[in-house]
Amino acid sequence: MRKNILIFMMILSPLYFWGQHPTDNMDVRKVFPFHNTDVTLKNSWLKQREELNITFLKSLDPDRLLHNFRITAKLPSDAIPLEGWESPKIGLRGHFVGHYLSAVSNLVEKYKDPLLTKHLNYMIDELYKCQQVSKNGYLSAFPDKDFEILETKFSGVWAPYYTYHKIMQGMLDVYIHTNNKKAYDILSGMTDYVINRMSKLSNKTIERMIYTVEANPQNEMGAMNEVLYKLYQISKAPKHLALAKLFDPDWFADPLYKNEDILSGLHSNTHLVLVNGFAQRYAITKEKKYHDAVINFWNILTNHHIYANGTSSGPRPNATTKTSVTAEHWGEPDHLCNTLTKEIAESCVSHNTQKLCSYIFTWTANPQYADSYMNTFYNAVLPAQSSHSGSYIYHLPLGSPRNKKYLKDNDFACCSGSCAEAYTQLNSNIYYHNDSILYVNLYIPSIVKWRQKDIQLEQNSYFPKDSTINFTVSTKRKSQFILKLLLPSWSKGVDVYVNEKKQHINTVSAASYLELNRIWRDQDNIRLVFHYDFHLKPMPDNPNTFAIYYGPMLLAFESKSEVILKGETKEILKNLSVSDLKKATFQLTNNNKNYQLRPLYDIDNQSYGVYATIKNY
Repeated sequence: MRKNILIFMMILSPLYFWGQHPTDNMDVRKVFPFHNTDVTLKNSWLKQREELNITFLKSLDPDRLLHNFRITAKLPSDAIPLEGWESPKIGLRGHFVGHYLSAVSNLVEKYKDPLLTKHLNYMIDELYKCQQVSKNGYLSAFPDKDFEILETKFSGVWAPYYTYHKIMQGMLDVYIHTNNKKAYDILSGMTDYVINRMSKLSNKTIERMIYTVEANPQNEMGAMNEVLYKLYQISKAPKHLALAKLFDPDWFADPLYKNEDILSGLHSNTHLVLVNGFAQRYAITKEKKYHDAVINFWNILTNHHIYANGTSSGPRPNATTKTSVTAEHWGEPDHLCNTLTKEIAESCVSHNTQKLCSYIFTWTANPQYADSYMNTFYNAVLPAQSSHSGSYIYHLPLGSPRNKKYLKDNDFACCSGSCAEAYTQLNSNIYYHNDSILYVNLYIPSIVKWRQKDIQLEQNSYFPKDSTINFTVSTKRKSQFILKLLLPSWSKGVDVYVNEKKQHINTVSAASYLELNRIWRDQDNIRLVFHYDFHLKPMPDNPNTFAIYYGPMLLAFESKSEVILKGETKEILKNLSVSDLKKATFQLTNNNKNYQLRPLYDIDNQSYGVYATIKNY
């Protein structure tokens, strides 16, 4: 049946390419993110993090990135091949190019950088030439025989659809951010190639091909469903919608719809991105099944499988093989104490968890998702980058003692690409809006232009090391709107001032919004002063194993040995103190020892530990 539907859609799609889906005008979103160019980062320590990433992206030679594509297309190339996961004999070669296209197109849209613009246009032109050789829309850095192996043996190749998806997503982002129509043509051709392949396969073969339950599955599909749903939102071509649905595995979606926790043993990033695809399907079709599957997945993940900093992935239950198999998976629900290996909290997972947060927030405007996003942002995504070199990590160890293992510039691992993307999106998800409300979900020095109301809001702070945030409204005329400011779950209270006058606000709960509804005038100012305190986040399976926070900051012990403490948790909290808030250094006195702590995102090359354990024996 699935095969027949696809063939039918292939036949009809030219006739209905510009036709409207019946639910197109039924937007599920309650709030909307601002356009990429409407939010600007101000000079700050976060802006410096972005600039480190830009420097890395500028250093990459387009001809080296193109080499494997040219060789596969039998076009000449005298470039030196890339190393690591992009080397000529690696199955995933080409995946980083997809990340590169997504990241650079985002930057080109924001900053119009001449060098990046030149490199991006050159990449698209040359990749178009590579695609034209195939005459069937195929574009990849590996030969299409890898797909034949996958369709017949279901293993033996390293995730061709994962890589193909990355390239497709890169092309889509280039089109969205820069209106490069050649990129859209490339994407359309790549999609037609997949349609033609899928139309020749039986339902049984397709279902087996997308059954990704093995450890570190070689048949990982990536987010094929997500990118195809996004393409459909632009093209309105039924064939794109039909193809996207083929990549939604019922074996995974159906239990989630029924609120069944089937995550144990599954490869985290393989299946997390599928849920992001489910979210896009719901946004288009309004099918309750996919809404519920996404929400249930989120609840299952956050209540039973994540670490304190909002991310997940670790050892596979009962696995005895090495890192590539034992890491990067979900374990048994509520059993995390025995997972604190050196290879947990994959950076790809952190990035895609953020993405899922933002999707659900647009549907609900529920502050719990904004709260989770903030935690993951400061304590999982930002710690993935060296503040000195700009290098990224694959895994973020949370036990003790641990060290961040930074990827080399020529490693081109999956997390290199995910982080390169994430760090071009630091201006995203700070602000949202609807017709009458402006939401502030992150406290980052920035300027947002609310063009519909001709209003500008400027934010200044040294958050999170400084608990004070200042806002200034700029408007040519008086304007009434509601300003909603996130009160995160860690806050012990907040003082609010408007034009230096302290506001009397109703008591609000944690993970909620402060609401300021007034007629705003030019140069009105708002000041928030959050109340910070130390608090502990225990493991679900052992309250004596915990992480320590100060306000929004997950703290790490500077330690070369396992962090074992004595006493009770109340005593631990009592003996924590601030050494220097501007430098964000802290101290714990325990059992006649003085421990030094600092935010995990400030940890670079020093040995550290996040989770500590009380052992009174």
